[in-house]
Amino acid sequence: EVQLVESGGGLVQVGGTLRLSCAASGLSFDEYTAGWFRQAPGKEREAVSCITSSKDKTYYADSVKGRFTISSENAGTTVYLQMNSLKREDTAVYYCNAHSFQNDYWGQGTQVTVSS
Repeated sequence: EVQLVESGGGLVQVGGTLRLSCAASGLSFDEYTAGWFRQAPGKEREAVSCITSSKDKTYYADSVKGRFTISSENAGTTVYLQMNSLKREDTAVYYCNAHSFQNDYWGQGTQVTVSS
């Protein structure tokens, strides 16, 4: 059974940092594109960042470029999202995703709240 478990969310002030983790069981991020998505209240889920299984390509939404960094570590079992210089508009539930041509898996989400 595949499971993706996010952690690291919480309440942080504007300008602060958080590091989200996504621990995978039942699959390896060495074989899946790993992504972070977020959904704010009343808004659609949007892609934040992703990294290919070979780790040679990354994508960042324009709104987070230069502030967030995605990485895949621990022999493909964990994906991180380092979030710096957080803004109020980063407040959302953040979801981890593992994607291949055959499968798509999601975690349960972790809440990030940025307050002023």
